[in-house]
Amino acid sequence: MALGSRLRGPILFAATLALAAAVSTSPARADRCEDIAKELKNQIDGLKISVNTGNMIYLTHPAAKELSLGCRGRNYTNELYAKADRKPKPEFFALVASAGAIIFTIPKQDVATGSSRCIKRMGLLRGDKVSMRFRRLNMECTRTKTEASIVVTRGKDE
Repeated sequence: MALGSRLRGPILFAATLALAAAVSTSPARADRCEDIAKELKNQIDGLKISVNTGNMIYLTHPAAKELSLGCRGRNYTNELYAKADRKPKPEFFALVASAGAIIFTIPKQDVATGSSRCIKRMGLLRGDKVSMRFRRLNMECTRTKTEASIVVTRGKDE
């Protein structure tokens, strides 16, 4: 019993010292969302980071009216929101495909196919709001009389 009480002090001291060393040597890490936004800026021509507000980073690009990157929602890890004219141009689909490929780390062609299918499904039969799933991505497309938008997310459990 006396041996156990004599060793308790040095063991606690060593554990405390190891914990302090682990905490003090961890590198300062920027937010993952900011890293993704910087990577988007570096890899997509014409893309600019405009405003960073907590969980949302607003971006600008000539092919989109609105563009934003959302981070860590209740049911998703990352979110890409893009808005264009009612009939988006091919440059818009290329932008969504490039950004989606970087954000969700899947092939660019998969994001291009899914986003174009989602936007083209809106119409007389399916209405102005379409939700679909393509290659583990959740896509929700909406349109008004003048604009069309797409939200691409991936669930937290995927």
